[in-house]
Amino acid sequence: YPVIVKAAAGGGGKGMRVCHNDVRLISAITTCQAEAGASFGNNDVFVEKYVEGPRHIEFQILADKSGHTIHLGERDCTIQRRHQKLVEEAPSPVVDAKMRRKMGDLAVRAAKAVDYATVGTVEFLLSADGNFYFIEMNTRIQVEHPVTEMVTGLDLIKEQIRMANGEPLGMKQDDIAINGWAIECRVNAEDPANGFTPCPGRIEVYHEPGGPGVRVDTHVYAGYDIPTYYDSLLAKLITTGATRQDAIRVMQRALEEYFIEPIRTTLPLHRQIFSDPTFWLGQITTNYLEQLLEENE
Repeated sequence: YPVIVKAAAGGGGKGMRVCHNDVRLISAITTCQAEAGASFGNNDVFVEKYVEGPRHIEFQILADKSGHTIHLGERDCTIQRRHQKLVEEAPSPVVDAKMRRKMGDLAVRAAKAVDYATVGTVEFLLSADGNFYFIEMNTRIQVEHPVTEMVTGLDLIKEQIRMANGEPLGMKQDDIAINGWAIECRVNAEDPANGFTPCPGRIEVYHEPGGPGVRVDTHVYAGYDIPTYYDSLLAKLITTGATRQDAIRVMQRALEEYFIEPIRTTLPLHRQIFSDPTFWLGQITTNYLEQLLEENE
């Protein structure tokens, strides 16, 4: 102990419970099985070591059907709530060139070992002592893929379609260069001041930010009705800069210019995060958001 129970077919933080003793473990297995069956149609669960206070680091993989596989560097997805990511950035402020090579090489080896072909993400937990642990491989495009696109100049959706069509990768690992910094905020229809309660309803006012270094990926507009049936994600706000500090400053401006009303969203929470000195210093763990909210109660 501690260990974590996970749904074998899970994702999005569902079907996961941390346990520190036998009693809690027995209860968690039962609860996770029920949640996994309801959410994924598969009630299989497994138990693994729980790493306390880590960072969440993942590597984007590209692989063609001929076995050529490369990685596009890492994303830092440490800021999350109940294992659901809220802020992602590329590269990570704590991964140096040596660690990037080591983790990236292992991610590529993992993909090759299962003859993987197309885009994917190999995810790790990085502990405070510098050790890292494999979590899972996501065999799809992820919400946070734009930050990798912004620092590599590659269109991952285009690459996915090309590889699905059987075309060769067309690039080597040495061709991949990381330029600048990119950060993404997930804008969800949730009320952070009220336990992140989902907030469906009609958007009456919608104004998104623009200008240099700002990208918004969204499907919503003024007059859009947010349904109750799907994930609460409304938009992804991505900013870029030559350095991490530059990207943060652009994000601060963009967050101030973003209006979605009268729906409650996570925009106020993101404004709080991006004005926090601890975040600016990059000294965060997966417990960061919980601690920030406790400090501001």
